[in-house]
Amino acid sequence: MLLKKLVEIESPSGSEEELKNFIKDFLERSGYEVVEGDYFISTKSKSELIVSTHLDTTAVKAPFSTDGVYAYGTGVCDAKASIAAILEAAERGVDFTIAFFCDEEESGKGSKEFAEKWKQGRMAVVMEPTDLKIASRHYGNLDLTVEVRGIQSHGSLPEMGVNAIERAFEMINELKRRFKVTPLKIHGGSDDYVIPDYCRVKLDVVIEPELKLDDMLKEIEFLKTYGDYKVSNAYDGFVSRVVARLLEQAMRAAGVDVEYVIMPSWTDALNLKNRYDVVVWGPGELHYCHTARERVRLKDIETARDVLIKLNEIVKRKI
Repeated sequence: MLLKKLVEIESPSGSEEELKNFIKDFLERSGYEVVEGDYFISTKSKSELIVSTHLDTTAVKAPFSTDGVYAYGTGVCDAKASIAAILEAAERGVDFTIAFFCDEEESGKGSKEFAEKWKQGRMAVVMEPTDLKIASRHYGNLDLTVEVRGIQSHGSLPEMGVNAIERAFEMINELKRRFKVTPLKIHGGSDDYVIPDYCRVKLDVVIEPELKLDDMLKEIEFLKTYGDYKVSNAYDGFVSRVVARLLEQAMRAAGVDVEYVIMPSWTDALNLKNRYDVVVWGPGELHYCHTARERVRLKDIETARDVLIKLNEIVKRKI
């Protein structure tokens, strides 16, 4: 089973080289000329379409296993099921550019380098777990760290101080009234019997595709009343155009029901959106990813392969 081979080549971020070499050999044996960057590999093609996914996974939490219906284990869904579907389509001779990126789970070096160096193509399918639903709308996002300040007082007299942890909860609730926000990490207080005067919170903030990043940054300036804050990894969202319609045609041609969803998570598509008309799509359910319960339906890999083959045919006819 190709998926089993891919998963058993462990490739946490920063350690993708063995998997990169396996895929390079696979593509060359299938008749493709392979181009290598520092953080990506791709096939040489003049197609207007790029189909891509990432090589890296989170740290391994579970080994590969299967019950014949699902495969389980770190990377099966995010995103080695997509790698398998692309490689199986490649065995059947697709013409679109195939690209695999390193470092998606960290800082996106692979897709960033590809967008800077690759001159061919107008459209891209970025394969990520969407349960084979077309993610034609993609949230933007930013990482937010807030250092909330308070005033210390004796632990038995909270009214004489300002509790930084309580202020952090207030700040989170205020953000949630305005945006989709997920607190990821919180640190504050001590073992001393004292009202805490400091609480540090790390949050993920997702931004509606229609909301401009600059407007959003102005809207969070109220955080200054809580303390210091830092914004990093900030990206506008986007809405797909022609490529989503072509993917829909390919799904219908392959006999697959069509549904549209929004992609809430950061993906390599955010590094590609300024160069290409991009859509996100692929096998697997996102909510299982990054957990020990990660899984993918084996049948969906075959379905994804068949859709990619149909998409290749449609693009060749239309472009």
